[in-house]
Amino acid sequence: MNTVKILGLILTLTGGVFMDTTARAIEPAKDLSRGADNFYKSDKVTQKKVSFNNIYKMKMVGNLFAPKDLKKDSKYSAIIVTGPMGAVKEQGANLYAQKLAEQGYVTLSVDLAFWGESEGLPKNSISPDMYTETFNAAVDFLGTQSIVDKNKIGVIGICGSGSFAISAAKIDPRLKAIATISMYDMGSVTRNGLKHSQTLEQRKEFIAAAANQRDIEFQGGKVKWNNYLPEKLSADVDDIRREFYDFYRTSRGAAIPKGQTLASTQNRTLVNEAKFINFYPFNDIDTISPRAMLFISGENSHSREFSEDAYKRAAEPKQLVLIPNVGHVDLYDRVDVIPFDKLATFFKDNLK
Repeated sequence: MNTVKILGLILTLTGGVFMDTTARAIEPAKDLSRGADNFYKSDKVTQKKVSFNNIYKMKMVGNLFAPKDLKKDSKYSAIIVTGPMGAVKEQGANLYAQKLAEQGYVTLSVDLAFWGESEGLPKNSISPDMYTETFNAAVDFLGTQSIVDKNKIGVIGICGSGSFAISAAKIDPRLKAIATISMYDMGSVTRNGLKHSQTLEQRKEFIAAAANQRDIEFQGGKVKWNNYLPEKLSADVDDIRREFYDFYRTSRGAAIPKGQTLASTQNRTLVNEAKFINFYPFNDIDTISPRAMLFISGENSHSREFSEDAYKRAAEPKQLVLIPNVGHVDLYDRVDVIPFDKLATFFKDNLK
């Protein structure tokens, strides 16, 4: 398999897109079934834009949600929420944060370093360590809030953020309960592909291509952006790419941060993508015990293998929940199938 095909395989599995200087109109959503409501706005919670520094003095930006009926002088359990790999807090995270705030939690949706409104240059950079730090810094911030019980902080990581949340929990016992949704192990999928469909030789070819591209860019050459999710799909596109497209490239879930175009959202460079090769979030996942872990995946999700792998490796207490007749992206925003009650119960039982 040549380099172009290898990159296509890797990006099919990780959701990368291409950079284009032409901003086109966002397509109307094709499928809003099962309550798809990514841009949900709750009338039962308050929302405040917040910012805080990580330990590298980079500003992280998020939305702090709280129930409108907060009791004076009371402290509440808190939940950090981050969205899919390459998404911004307006894509999935805000929805989950509001739904959990409606059930009595203080919640914080936050942009990972290098993404959305959070700092870090160049934008859209891949840095698993810095993503992990975003979670740790979010715990720092929540621990200073008068309405938060600093001993009752949990986390929800959607898609790739599930693996970053696990990475953070391994080194931060302040995260008392960990839930993942449609999780991707961003290290494994980059090294091995889905269902280990990528060979070692293909991985080495990808690494060599990224290393060669570093030489080119160091000498002033053109940056090479991965080409995965165009603004218009061809008729013969694969099902996984079509699934991501229906969320990120239509009015269902498209969100364009200031200074970017629709085409640049979700996009990563070839050189950056190679950073995931060294990311092993599930190693030592058992050391998170006795803190509880909940892995939620769609029964029909192409990413189901990662939740099952993490569950197998984790120590008790742990739960694996497979939602019938549901795919990967369905759990981003389809409120009729997302088990919000299950999540609320999980945190109630384990943030105490």
